[in-house]
Amino acid sequence: MSELRVSRAVTLLGEGAVVALATDTVYGLAASLAHPGALAALFALKRRPGNVALPVLVDGVAQIEALGVTWPARAARLSGALWPGALTIVVPAPASLARLVGSANASVGFRCPGDDELRRLLTRTGPLAVSSANEHGEAPCTTAAQVRAAFAGRPLAGVLDGGVRDRPVSTVVELVGDSWHVRREGALAREVLADLLGQAEGRSGGQ
Repeated sequence: MSELRVSRAVTLLGEGAVVALATDTVYGLAASLAHPGALAALFALKRRPGNVALPVLVDGVAQIEALGVTWPARAARLSGALWPGALTIVVPAPASLARLVGSANASVGFRCPGDDELRRLLTRTGPLAVSSANEHGEAPCTTAAQVRAAFAGRPLAGVLDGGVRDRPVSTVVELVGDSWHVRREGALAREVLADLLGQAEGRSGGQ
């Protein structure tokens, strides 16, 4: 498995390959939304159930809206205050986009990562489906060496080495109707979200 430079990673992603890269939290496996086959390959590499949706990383809200997603006012409040950063915001999305990333309930989770180099890569590639670099249920890889060991001999195009990445995973919040629900505890506390959303946490049917 080769170690990649940024330009080569951009080329491979544009050709429909799956690439490992350093995010602002841990290492992730990335695939372009423009290549459904690459998304299927990402699911296969992780041995991830097809109904456990992949989050999408973007360089900003404009990339989300270009996908045909309406960015609600409450999402704008969160992204304006907490992006770039470790917060994934799940909002309603076109069914075709949701199915592409494995969502069964017409919603998709988006995040603008707090790593400058990764955001610059996203500007060049467009939105990427990115999930932690590990087999489903295992601990995420925190170094490029761990990625190479975990996926040796498997169809991963290469790894973009960003040093050690071992920070808390993103908090995942779903905006549902007029309520909100934390799907996954992470770097940001519920209290931070409650202060911005100005209401109590509601219930969600999940994904």
